[in-house]
Amino acid sequence: CIRDRYRTESRKEKRERLKKEAEAIKDNKEDKGDKDKKPVMAKFGLNHVTSLVENNKAKLVVIAHNVEPIELVLHLPTLCKKKEIPYCFVKGMERLGKVCLLYT
Repeated sequence: CIRDRYRTESRKEKRERLKKEAEAIKDNKEDKGDKDKKPVMAKFGLNHVTSLVENNKAKLVVIAHNVEPIELVLHLPTLCKKKEIPYCFVKGMERLGKVCLLYT
């Protein structure tokens, strides 16, 4: 499923990833050019997403259709059109929350 591919990593997964990187650096097995990049994952939070769009770092903006109050997200489609970033609406905050490991 596509939402599992971009799911936010849990604290345990992040701890394991950082521990492996630290061991590789300690053992000098890793060159600076071969260092793995941070995994691609979904970012969430209205302020964080707005700043990503303004800095042209967002690739796709996903907005839940049932946000209360709706005025919170009304600026996002206009901002995305201005910056030429694709956006879409998802039915329900629950579906969007599953990608970010936020369950309601």
